[in-house]
Amino acid sequence: MLKFWKFLNELYGWLLILVSLFIILIGCWQVYDNYYTFYHTIDDKIVMYKPKPDAPPEEQAATPITDEMVGWITVNGTSIDYPVMQGETNSHFLNTDPFGHYSLSGSIFLDSRCSGDFSDAYSVIYGHHMDYGKMFGALDAFLDAPYLRTHSSGTLIVGRNAEKTYSLKIFAAMRVNARDKVVFDIKQDEIRQYIHDRADILTAEKDERILALSTCADADSMTRIVVFCYILPSIAK
Repeated sequence: MLKFWKFLNELYGWLLILVSLFIILIGCWQVYDNYYTFYHTIDDKIVMYKPKPDAPPEEQAATPITDEMVGWITVNGTSIDYPVMQGETNSHFLNTDPFGHYSLSGSIFLDSRCSGDFSDAYSVIYGHHMDYGKMFGALDAFLDAPYLRTHSSGTLIVGRNAEKTYSLKIFAAMRVNARDKVVFDIKQDEIRQYIHDRADILTAEKDERILALSTCADADSMTRIVVFCYILPSIAK
């Protein structure tokens, strides 16, 4: 009987060791995964994100970005400088990078219901809210009026081969619920009045196409931060 209890004690000890090792391995994997996600899939300075579609033709042909790229968005003075993807559904690029690989940070992507050439009166682009201003983590700052006014310019390159290039003028920002029926159901005939009535910050009102940039306020919230831009006439090459 004594041997039996001794055996159980030894077995229990080994189980504790195995469980501890398993927990340590999970922790190591999470550290590695976070490192890989931040430094290899959302760093806008890595070489694989280049070239932009306005690069020389030979460089464009060499890009590893998949054919679902519909453009490139840049917001001056921020870390937003990314290819814009568009999938058949809005879930496709949530966890798929521009190269077609699984990625927790996903991609910056255009709503699947919008025209890929941005010809609609209203279009919406989504991106994950990542730390250090990566992806659309930089949108937080636009809820501050002075910041918005000094970081209101950008560029939208349309098409894989830079068929058109537009200037962007950021003019409004707000917090909305993720289930908002106007902002996220692409209500083109209602969005202007909605922005006029509900925006936290509104600096100008023009009769131009509108582009919304949307991200989560935080991981556990149904609140979205939405920054609105006017798509201004194309820039001559």
